[in-house]
Amino acid sequence: MTRVEDLKFDNLAITRSGDHVLVVTLNRPDFANAFNSAMGSEMLALWSALYRDPKQCRCVILTGSGDRAFCAGADLKERNGMSDDAFRQQHALFEQMIRAMMDCPIPIIGAINGAAYAGGLEIALNTDFLYAVPKARFAFTEVTLGIMPGASGTQHLPRAIGVRRAKEVILSGKPFNAEQAEAWGLVNRLCSPETLMSEALETAEAIAANAPIAIQQANKSVNAAASLDVKNGYDFEIACYQRVIDTEDRLEGIWAFNEKRKPEFRGT
Repeated sequence: MTRVEDLKFDNLAITRSGDHVLVVTLNRPDFANAFNSAMGSEMLALWSALYRDPKQCRCVILTGSGDRAFCAGADLKERNGMSDDAFRQQHALFEQMIRAMMDCPIPIIGAINGAAYAGGLEIALNTDFLYAVPKARFAFTEVTLGIMPGASGTQHLPRAIGVRRAKEVILSGKPFNAEQAEAWGLVNRLCSPETLMSEALETAEAIAANAPIAIQQANKSVNAAASLDVKNGYDFEIACYQRVIDTEDRLEGIWAFNEKRKPEFRGT
């Protein structure tokens, strides 16, 4: 299996916090961390590697380099002069990148350190939840440039903030601020720039301390809630629940509780 440490990244910075938390930083600060084809390929490789071997970590934090932007979206300078065919091929790469991120079974926390515009907001929406600094700003600017969101933005934003508000954001192209994002339920918590990563790490470590298979199955079940009615959603939940019954971690949780000690989960 391909481990993350074996991959060569020029546009992502990968570090670990402790044994189980992976910190992924979009690392093109001179370009507001806009993603080009090279970064798209690197993110596709990253999420695919974690899909193939989810035991590599138990939680991921995704952030941006610098203090100006999380991600400004696709690199429009790279797209300048692209033929329609080249544009379609590049977008197909970005579609694969987003699908691989969606399929990643490991929880992803977005630590939004600055502006998240267009495709950058779409990447943020594909995390499981967001912490952000007060100066962060968000926007879907695609329609102001003759295109539209194409990395799941029209699907995730309505689920996060409601259909009518999402239409206003997407169709106007107007930005909104961090306080609005928190009030609308898009952002879970506002953090100072000095504490953003420490607060994200604290939550990531709490997640990583829990049983990995149970976390993955619970996350999958919550994700299904948006597209299923309650009864079919409950059927899905029970299918996920059945997956954890045969795990050693389930037994360890019961033993630890009765022995009045902290459980040592192994992801088995």
